[in-house]
Amino acid sequence: MRLCLTGEAFDGQLCARLPGPPWFGSHPRAKVYAPGGSNRLTTAAVPQIEFAMNQNNIIDFAACVSDRRAFLGQAAGVAGAVGAAAVLGGVPSVASARSGVQADSVGLGVVGLGKQGSAILGEIGKMENAKLLALCDSDDGRLQRGLRKYQGLAGEADYRKVLENKAVSAIVIATPTHQHKEIALAAIAAGKHVYCEGPLAHTAADAREIAKAAAGAKVVFAVGHEGRSNPIYKLARKFYKSDAIRDLMGIQAQANQKTSWRIPGDGERGRALNWRLDKDVSLGLAGEIASHQIDVVHWYTGKYPIAVRASGAVRSYQDGREVPDTIAATLIFDDGTSMQYSATLGNSFGGKFEQFLGSNAAIKLAWTAGWMFKEADAPTQGWEVYANRQQFHNDEGITLIADATKLAAQGKLKDGVGIPNPTVYYGLWDFLASVGEGKAPTCSAEEGLRNVVVAAAINKAMASGSEVKISPDELKA
Repeated sequence: MRLCLTGEAFDGQLCARLPGPPWFGSHPRAKVYAPGGSNRLTTAAVPQIEFAMNQNNIIDFAACVSDRRAFLGQAAGVAGAVGAAAVLGGVPSVASARSGVQADSVGLGVVGLGKQGSAILGEIGKMENAKLLALCDSDDGRLQRGLRKYQGLAGEADYRKVLENKAVSAIVIATPTHQHKEIALAAIAAGKHVYCEGPLAHTAADAREIAKAAAGAKVVFAVGHEGRSNPIYKLARKFYKSDAIRDLMGIQAQANQKTSWRIPGDGERGRALNWRLDKDVSLGLAGEIASHQIDVVHWYTGKYPIAVRASGAVRSYQDGREVPDTIAATLIFDDGTSMQYSATLGNSFGGKFEQFLGSNAAIKLAWTAGWMFKEADAPTQGWEVYANRQQFHNDEGITLIADATKLAAQGKLKDGVGIPNPTVYYGLWDFLASVGEGKAPTCSAEEGLRNVVVAAAINKAMASGSEVKISPDELKA
């Protein structure tokens, strides 16, 4: 199968033709249209490319351009970066994801102004559909720094004062994880929409209590597992769901970084600042890091582990901490598939990624980038020849690019490698879209609960040295 310019007129436009793959008509995500040029579709996700199925089982892409050179640029961009996802109904782009957000600004209060809270403030400032009204932190130094940087806002040491502010319709919870429950439950009771940073809580019991309250509320409650909002991850999931990797062999993920997590401070203040190193209030690496990556696996596969094996130790920082700085875990699923996971604070090599290994291809996701690695014996679909590629030792990866159509039309396809904003930006944007449209969040409180349950199981397996079973009932609110 190959992409070619036919020279045939299609409703007055030049056309490219791709033979439809054998599974197209029966695939549950496929959109099949009756023969003829009048049955054309312009998808919201690929606004400059139109396609239809004709009598000969041909996908006709009609580019809205006046010459062959411009058309070929667009077609190559779509084929190379969108590929199979386009014929399955399109890939949500950054631009199209924004189009449904209501123009009215959402009045926001941010509770917690530490490292993550400060990053969130920077991203909110980019959004026209958000109006920042209030800042809150029990640490006066952090609160005053925030108020100096973002002048004219209400500043509170007590989150309840933010909830009493009638102009605030939504809050962002960016406090230490063990403080989430109290604030989240109060916000739900006050009728405020909530964006709660992940993990949802530091215990399964707290997470379940939040999930129960959110399920019965008339507000949007979103958990900040940002992979579900990441444009590259959305694109890659289209490939995964389209059977591009075929049979799943296994999943690998890691999160390697060189950092101690230790923040200078003495006494009670020092303990409060270093809550992530306190085993009584922290899920450690399993919760603060792994839960986000495990959520991606849940989202892609629609499956949850039934058992966990794990080990962990303090390998790098002999400073009295009890929370391991290095962990390894195996997550086992009911179909026999397993996920191999590792994380460390003592070495940065390889960084953070997730890999889905299939019989036809592997997908590697690294939060700001993504690639597909096709097997030599995998069938080709024609678009591969146009794809942007990157070499990894002896392997060559097809770069997954969001908004490929727009970039290709501008001749800037390679500029689209990566994402233009930090991942938290997309999570916040999706939250605001859910509030504006009154629709379900990308990551619900119940999904947040499931990630906490798995993280807690990893820690339990590490402590006991035994396999820990996870029952389906534990994953329900």
